[in-house]
Amino acid sequence: MPKIVFTRPDGTAQTVDARPGASVMETGIKHGVPGIVAECGGALSCATCHVYVGEEHLPLVGAAAGFEDEMLDDAASERRPTSRLSCQIAMCDELDGLAVTIAPVQ
Repeated sequence: MPKIVFTRPDGTAQTVDARPGASVMETGIKHGVPGIVAECGGALSCATCHVYVGEEHLPLVGAAAGFEDEMLDDAASERRPTSRLSCQIAMCDELDGLAVTIAPVQ
C-alpha cells in the first residue's frame, strides 16, 4: 500500500497509507489529517485542498492543468510551481512515499 507524507504548515509530519486509486485529499480526510478543508468534497470547485508537492515527486504527479490550473490562481495561499489540488492526485504504487505540504491557508 503506498504511503503519503503530509507535512503541516508548522512542520509536523504525518505518514498515512493510501489505497491505490484514492485521491490524496480523500486519503488525508480519511486519516484525519488537519488542514485539508475540502469544502467541495473533491468536485474541483473550491481550491481548499491546496498542497505543495515535493519536488522529487513532481515529475510523477505532473503540473496542474486545465480547470485545476485556473482554480489554483484563486487559492487562498501563495501559488507555487509545485502547487496542486490534492483532490486531483490519484494515488498509485509508483507514488509510494509521496510528500506533500499542506498550504497554510485554505
